[in-house]
Amino acid sequence: MSDVVLVHEPHDDAIPLVLDSPHSGTDYPPDFEHAAPRAVVRQAEDTFVAELYESAPRYGATLIEALFPRAYIDPNRHIADIDTELLAGAWSGPIMPSRKTELGMGLVWRLARADVPMYDRKLSAAEISNRITRCYEPYHAAVSAALDRRHAEFGAVWHINCHSMPAIGDSMSDDPGRPRADFVLGDRDGSTCEPEFTEFAKETLSHLGYRVAVNDPYKGVELVRMHGRPQERRHSLQIEINRMLYMDEAILEKHAGFATLQQALVRFLESLRSFIRARR
Repeated sequence: MSDVVLVHEPHDDAIPLVLDSPHSGTDYPPDFEHAAPRAVVRQAEDTFVAELYESAPRYGATLIEALFPRAYIDPNRHIADIDTELLAGAWSGPIMPSRKTELGMGLVWRLARADVPMYDRKLSAAEISNRITRCYEPYHAAVSAALDRRHAEFGAVWHINCHSMPAIGDSMSDDPGRPRADFVLGDRDGSTCEPEFTEFAKETLSHLGYRVAVNDPYKGVELVRMHGRPQERRHSLQIEINRMLYMDEAILEKHAGFATLQQALVRFLESLRSFIRARR
């Protein structure tokens, strides 16, 4: 364990399954001097997502969680997704802004909410570089190492990128005001995993009683794009969970549905272990 990433290894009988939760971190660094209220900044978190999947190592999977907050630096962005509007000076590396950057949610967030700036000043290139070195790179190194290790051992690996989403699209999304399904699966239009993996997840979660959408409104971002290479038997799937299922979104506190959902995910992981064992 480091102070920025936590790796939960399988308890025994490892299988080629790696889960990562890049946005559930709640350890706010002292140099994160945001101007927006902390309650607003925390809305960026996928609060409790790593805890929802905490049983994964009992079923042979590796579970990786970021401990730093997403709003400080977002591990699910390309390293060149630099928001030049936030920079105080020049950036020496490549710059490849995305749609997320336009919304104020690039590698380092410029906005805490659509109408709320994250900072009352611009950030220096040195500040952003430090966040990349201290948090972003160790997180990506941990995920890559776990996936490479299982792929080398088994000849294939399955990866779930774990997230949560607001129940209704907000002003920093592409579907403002729209109610979401219980789960949204993202495989970047079938490019990051075998179709059987997406279909298995959809059918299993549906049989557990949940409403499931695929690639709508979330298709998957950097982590599944980077690691999903089905032609090499590297299969990456993003799973978004509707926060309404397990917590009060406004105050970020669990409600009675948390235990129910956690148990449903235990059954999902049990089924997933069988699926993987049959396909290795």
